[in-house]
Amino acid sequence: MSTPRNAVARTARLAALPLGYAGRSALGLGKRLGGAPAETVLGELQQRTAEQLFRTLGELKGGAMKVGQAMSIFEAALPDEIAAPYRDQLTRLQDSAPPMPTITVREILTRELGDDYAEHLTDLDPLPAAAASIGQVHRARWDGQDVAVKVQYPWAGDALRNDLRQLARVARGLGPAFPGIDVKPLVAELQARVEEELDYHLEAEAQRVFAEEYAGDPDIAVPRVVAGSAEVLVSEWMDSPASLAQVIRDGTQQERDHYGEVFVRFLFGGPARTGMLHADPHPGNFRLLPEPDGTPGRLGVLDYGAVARLPEGQLPETLGTLIRIACLDDYDQLVDALRAEGFIKEGVRVDADRLRSYLSPFTEPARTDSFTFSRSWMQQQFKRLNDPRGDAYPVMLRLNLPPAYLLIHRTWVGGVGVLSQLGATIPFRQILEESLPGFAGS
Repeated sequence: MSTPRNAVARTARLAALPLGYAGRSALGLGKRLGGAPAETVLGELQQRTAEQLFRTLGELKGGAMKVGQAMSIFEAALPDEIAAPYRDQLTRLQDSAPPMPTITVREILTRELGDDYAEHLTDLDPLPAAAASIGQVHRARWDGQDVAVKVQYPWAGDALRNDLRQLARVARGLGPAFPGIDVKPLVAELQARVEEELDYHLEAEAQRVFAEEYAGDPDIAVPRVVAGSAEVLVSEWMDSPASLAQVIRDGTQQERDHYGEVFVRFLFGGPARTGMLHADPHPGNFRLLPEPDGTPGRLGVLDYGAVARLPEGQLPETLGTLIRIACLDDYDQLVDALRAEGFIKEGVRVDADRLRSYLSPFTEPARTDSFTFSRSWMQQQFKRLNDPRGDAYPVMLRLNLPPAYLLIHRTWVGGVGVLSQLGATIPFRQILEESLPGFAGS
């Protein structure tokens, strides 16, 4: 497998995607002229394009792998006729990718854990059990205990930093198009968070906090950290038949509702218990731990590289207050509050009625005792927010995202994407009242 080490190589691979699509389109036209049904040709074309997309993103690793994981969450927002052929391929990005050679893995283990690492680490499976966005996971044994060994791709750091440098250059030209967004500090925050994610020492530190807090919890399981370094992390092995992606594909409604509620309670309840927000809510990070009789049980939560370390030790009370005011439809007060918190920059005007339309995806689930997330709801919101003729679109261009809210926003939007894929019905408002400071009021 070739190792893309520079921005040119990665960009070339991405640029090849539309060329490959064009070639398959020409082939499809030939088959149509030969008499093949249009539906058959279109389905084959879309399937092959999805397979190439998976292979390309998987081999690119780094930023492209992260993009692929995000796509696999947000395909719920795309119309079914577009999303369906890509759904299975994109979901695979959450659990697998083209692997690193075994010799490379062992070289990294020697460098990171020392020449004597094999005295502790034995029975290393040469085939990865899973792929993370910047590394791959192997099953092994550590002092006789079953463990998961996460090894960072050797090119991940350079690849991500190059991607971010390109992003910074592109972002400098976005000012006129997005007058409400203060781009420079947002990119700086993103760069800082990516640097944290590349340091497995920090990930181990966060995972230890979560594992200690959730030890014996009836709903959530977090594997203990066994050993590690800057680029290797050894944790307890978690026996699980599947991830949330399996429930998304063919789960029962009971499983969808149960695991959807456990998922949301962890995202919103975790900060007050740990002082951190798990900020990588894609389905592959959440493993099913059913009861012995097969009924829905706990969720095992993996991957603590992307966490928001919260200065207040919990989610900002201002966030809950803003959503509560929006749910009360006091949009004049909300505009003032958003401006005070930095969501509306000085000199930028936002129409209160249009703000109501823009915030609907955030407020609608919180207005009722029970809310059903669905693909159709997500598609409707996506279409409305991205319609240049609609009320919400101008607001999107004018609202700022303060750097302190970058990972919080990512988690909220990503979490809603997962819930919409699940089609879960959950007591969302009750969960916010219990877990989001400021939402319930005084």
